[in-house]
Amino acid sequence: MRLFWTFFWTFLLVQMATYVMGSMQGIGYNFTTGALLGVIVTVLVLVVAALIPDEPAGDHRH
Repeated sequence: MRLFWTFFWTFLLVQMATYVMGSMQGIGYNFTTGALLGVIVTVLVLVVAALIPDEPAGDHRH
């Protein structure tokens, strides 16, 4: 379920960003570009989340 919600919110945010950036540049909105970027960003988010360790860093007293 975590993967679904990650994809869902990433997809929506990337679609919004695609629309806004396209409007700022004066070009038309393209759903397929946003969908492709949404999938790529979702994969990158999942890879980064897998690389970050879950355990605490430990005691850093000097």
